[in-house]
Amino acid sequence: MASIKSLEREIKTLKSRNEKVESDKAWETSLTRRGLLTLFTYLAIGFYLAAVKIPEPWLNAIVPALAFMLGTLTLPFFKSLWLASFRKK
Repeated sequence: MASIKSLEREIKTLKSRNEKVESDKAWETSLTRRGLLTLFTYLAIGFYLAAVKIPEPWLNAIVPALAFMLGTLTLPFFKSLWLASFRKK
């Protein structure tokens, strides 16, 4: 049988893990993360379009960056639909 100290240690480890998982989940769904990813997407595409000499690269880079942002904003909705159908099985 496990000792009280062992159980306390295990509970502490589980609580620590849960805090980390919760903070990771908060980061994954945060607007800050989505905004940074959109910015980095815009910059990467803008630099690429400028390098291959596409006219108005920074204006043209807006469309894929916004498409990426819309994709990240709609994923939670589609995830909930998928989970609902997955749980029915």
